[in-house]
Amino acid sequence: MKKLLTVLILLAAFSAKAQDQTIKDLSKDTKVTIKKPEDTIQKEWRKGGLYSFNLSQGSLTNWAAGGDKFSLAVSSILNLYSFYKKDKHSWDNTLDFNLGYVNTTSLGSRKNDDRIDLLSIYGRSVAPKWNVSGLLNFRSQLFKGYTYANDIKSLASDFLSPGYLLASIGMDYKPGEHFSLFMSPAAARWVFVKNDSLSAKGLYGVEPGKHSRSEFGAFVSANYFNEFNKTVSYKARLDLFSNYKHNPEKIDVFMTNVLLLKLSKLLSASWNVDLIYDDDVRLFGNDGKSPAVQLKSLVGIGLQAKF
Repeated sequence: MKKLLTVLILLAAFSAKAQDQTIKDLSKDTKVTIKKPEDTIQKEWRKGGLYSFNLSQGSLTNWAAGGDKFSLAVSSILNLYSFYKKDKHSWDNTLDFNLGYVNTTSLGSRKNDDRIDLLSIYGRSVAPKWNVSGLLNFRSQLFKGYTYANDIKSLASDFLSPGYLLASIGMDYKPGEHFSLFMSPAAARWVFVKNDSLSAKGLYGVEPGKHSRSEFGAFVSANYFNEFNKTVSYKARLDLFSNYKHNPEKIDVFMTNVLLLKLSKLLSASWNVDLIYDDDVRLFGNDGKSPAVQLKSLVGIGLQAKF
């Protein structure tokens, strides 16, 4: 009887030990993941931005090939965005601010970039990929700008001279998170020329002596933004406007492109290309009174901050 009890006690001890080991093995193999609320709740707002600062300098002394003794170029690009999405409602906001100056011994200081551009689109989904939307866009520059026809310095722009404010209701097509196409047959646009000397010349389609002009027409805006990876990002926009009131066949074109390459933690390279055509901007040609395609290309290497 004692032997039997001993055997039973040994078997019970062995079984308990085996079960304890099994439980330990299961504990190692089983991982319980506890999700945090922020992991399961979709974010309603996406906010961020990017700032790029580029600086280049050159100097020449007894240089046989010729050139300016001193040159300095400074440019900066600031892109901010704030996107809202909840249920059938969306609200996309972007702010672009570009500023650049160049200084050379022979030409002096000149502005080579200056643009402030605010775009806001509110939409309500009515079908997959389609929204009924309202758009508001403001575009101008902050500082005075000049043209240098035949080396003669002439004032060409100032804050709100010109300035463009556009309000429109239409359809917004969004096939994905990177691209959107806004189309409207009814858009109101106001052109401002607040500088008195520019207003007196009747520039930018505003009658001489007046400071604003109202237009009504069709408007299309295509927007693309993509951060392909941690190194490369690209942003593009194309706006087309046809004024029903005056020469509707002469379409105003505004296009901007920004390509950013991150070379290191702080160092980056940027390429900014802008194209504008407005038949009412008559500052070019031999007589300085003709329209023309305006093209600007800026390449730089400098510092970049992403937030």
